[in-house]
Amino acid sequence: MTPPAELLFGTAGVPQSTAGTSTLQGLAQISKLGLDCQEVEFVKGIKMGPDTARKIRVKASSLGIRLSVHAPYYINLNSPEEGKRLASQERLLASARLAEICGAKSVIFHPGFYGRDSHEKTFEAVKKGLREVVSILKSERCPVVLRPETMGKKSQFGSLEEILFLCREIDGIAPCFDFSHIYAREGRSNDYNEFDRILRKIEKKLGESALKDIHIHISGVEYSEKGEIRHLNLQDSDFRYDDWIQALKDFDVRGMVICESPTQDKDALMLKKLYYST
Repeated sequence: MTPPAELLFGTAGVPQSTAGTSTLQGLAQISKLGLDCQEVEFVKGIKMGPDTARKIRVKASSLGIRLSVHAPYYINLNSPEEGKRLASQERLLASARLAEICGAKSVIFHPGFYGRDSHEKTFEAVKKGLREVVSILKSERCPVVLRPETMGKKSQFGSLEEILFLCREIDGIAPCFDFSHIYAREGRSNDYNEFDRILRKIEKKLGESALKDIHIHISGVEYSEKGEIRHLNLQDSDFRYDDWIQALKDFDVRGMVICESPTQDKDALMLKKLYYST
């Protein structure tokens, strides 16, 4: 699947304004709203069958809507229990296999927690577990790209630097940049200069191509000294999305922007209108 020629805007899951709750109904609403993409949410478990996945692929293709998938939250590649690590790998494999049937290009996931381990030891554990999953997917010729996400809580593996280094060391994976998580974790990434710094760092570590097929999560965020507390609507937060939009335009960033605000469709539309009006 070729990278998008522009920046696409959509929602995490079925838009709130949808009359029903199914992904198929959500795709129809995405099209009606004038949005471009949708992230199919497996966050509470993979409950979709292959028949439904095939219908989603056909529907999304007919409407010109691009898809991604979010894997279950119950993933911890650094769990002290081998059974939980193996189950985490199986959830990633199952998500990627079903994502391929859906026609989704990427699977987004939360890599895990530090627990009692050092950041360095956690990095090695996550890298080892993820390499094994990628190797299996390659052997199956599954084209879906796994995308570890930057995380908002300081107890979680997934700082900007960790995700960038992980993607440099494992061939075949790519990042998911949650700018609200980065802000909540660092407490400072919230103006044009900071967004410029982050985008330059991405380009330096992963090359310009990483900015031409990017995957972004965005929302308002409430946070404390420990990092993220909860998502907010953008206009109810202090996140400077106008500066953020300008930075994306100045770097000619292309790919997918998935809005995770409580009213995700309203914020996604607001961001799309702002992006194309500035």
